[in-house]
Amino acid sequence: MIGNDVWIGYEAVIMPGVKIGDGAIIGAKSVVTKDVAPYTIVGGNPANLIRKRFPDHIVAELLAIAWWNWDMQKITDNLEKIVGADIESLKQAI
Repeated sequence: MIGNDVWIGYEAVIMPGVKIGDGAIIGAKSVVTKDVAPYTIVGGNPANLIRKRFPDHIVAELLAIAWWNWDMQKITDNLEKIVGADIESLKQAI
């Protein structure tokens, strides 16, 4: 299963049954053999954690906001906040 807001690099391979968390980034040509936590960056063969994209409390807030579940108009109205990672404004938009 691949979560929402995930970026998968060129020629990356994700093995069957592996879960990719929301907001994760998979490096190009990586081979992902185990689950990837939300908002982490992995790469290599086999793919290993490179770093977390945000501190744990920010990840929790982003998962609670879950903007990808909003209707299209709400996403459009808040697109600058989403792209700009304006978490405080996004929390208010919930």
